[in-house]
Amino acid sequence: MDKNNVKILVVDDEDGILDVTEGFFERKGYHVFTAENGEKALDIISRKKIDCVFTDINMPVMDGLELAEQIRQIDTTLPVVVMTGYPSLENTIQTLKNGVVDYLIKPVNLEQMELTLRRILRERELFVENLILKEEVERRDRLHQLNNELVKKVEEVNTLNRIMEDFAAIDSSYGIFNKVVRLGVEELKADLVFFHVYSEKNSLVLVDKANVQNKKYPAPYSTDIPEQEKAFIIESLGSDYTPCLIADASGIPSMKGQVHSFMVAPLKIRDKIFGVVSAYIFQEPQFFEGHDLYYLSFITQKAASSIENIALYENIYENLFFTLFAFVTALEVRDLYTRKHSSRVARLAQMIAEEMGCTEEELDMINVAGSLHDIGKIGIRDDILLKPGRLTKDEYEKIKEHPAIGADIISKLGLWDREAKIIRHHHERFDGTGYPDGLKGKQIPKLARILSVADCYDAMASDRAYRKKMEKQVVLDIIIENSGTQFDPEVVDAFLQVAGQSLPDDF
Repeated sequence: MDKNNVKILVVDDEDGILDVTEGFFERKGYHVFTAENGEKALDIISRKKIDCVFTDINMPVMDGLELAEQIRQIDTTLPVVVMTGYPSLENTIQTLKNGVVDYLIKPVNLEQMELTLRRILRERELFVENLILKEEVERRDRLHQLNNELVKKVEEVNTLNRIMEDFAAIDSSYGIFNKVVRLGVEELKADLVFFHVYSEKNSLVLVDKANVQNKKYPAPYSTDIPEQEKAFIIESLGSDYTPCLIADASGIPSMKGQVHSFMVAPLKIRDKIFGVVSAYIFQEPQFFEGHDLYYLSFITQKAASSIENIALYENIYENLFFTLFAFVTALEVRDLYTRKHSSRVARLAQMIAEEMGCTEEELDMINVAGSLHDIGKIGIRDDILLKPGRLTKDEYEKIKEHPAIGADIISKLGLWDREAKIIRHHHERFDGTGYPDGLKGKQIPKLARILSVADCYDAMASDRAYRKKMEKQVVLDIIIENSGTQFDPEVVDAFLQVAGQSLPDDF
């Protein structure tokens, strides 16, 4: 270190020592600061970047030992040298405890004092370099750790993308079941994976399985899992059917020591358990970990989503769709308007729901409910339903039955319970004066409140048997006027946002 840049601090309560020491070191080219006690020395240290401190021990206000301790707490790299005319073993030990780097006996030889300074500064440079090197090594280690974590995250994202791509290309339920078990073997490195359909009687019916080729596994698992183990699987999912991982399954009685590691995850459709996926490793040293259970859960979630998406084309729901087709056909035969109205209402309701930030599942629900919201009119006589003039009180009461009739029809299909509630309550009013149940405000299902606005808009904006359609602005004014009474104000606000778009007209 260049001595012209070195700043030293000399602390002593004797002015003569301060003057002599200051003059000596300044002639040598050093920058010298002096203080008569520890308190003033700390003030200088707080304002100046000092490279070395020489201090007496016995001083007023704050002695050298306390000063050394204060400096150690402020900056562990600042070297402190103690000077005293009364050396003792106790003082020597105390100075070492306080982090003092050297100990000089008064009267101090100034040449020796400079040699001590040079040695200390060299040692300090090495110490600082070691600190920097250590920090650099730590930074490199941290970067290496972060890089490894990033690589793992990239691998995880790639795995999730592969899973999503695999399911996106499948167009049959069996294909989904097979892909689930194959992914269990390929991505999770399981020896054997089963997919069972869950029945209402708490039993598991095998649908498909996959295993590692040319690898032996216990005979009881050759065709299906043992019956006693099926009960354990159902039990392990718990009452809320959450995924379960048993990293070391050797102690599970039903597995009889044949399984090394095990995990199971439910496949849920609309919060109802549809199937169960179980994965096995039979031999050490491999075992399942937390991230494997995460992947298995992700696989079952994507499988559930895919099953719902292709449900229209599967025999699993053929009874539902044959019935639905019969209803739609019957309505079309009786009144072509009904089909067009329902289609427009469904689309408009979806647009409002999208504006309100509804989920994809809610958008699907309101599409179904919107398409079928007037299906209950199949139970209304033609002479009332198609009457060109004003309805009598009794006829109007009969018309008011159609939401309950429609909900009853849909609920009997056994799949769309929430859609049935939307259909039942789409003629409720926000002020509680609607029908069939007189629900009020937030008691009315949100999607039913949305459907109500869409239904009323299209009814007024389209031709009816007894009148011509109203102008769009007139309809908008009526809906605004009835916000808070007939309609939910939040829904009306969302409707007005989409009203400027091209609203559904005809199909």
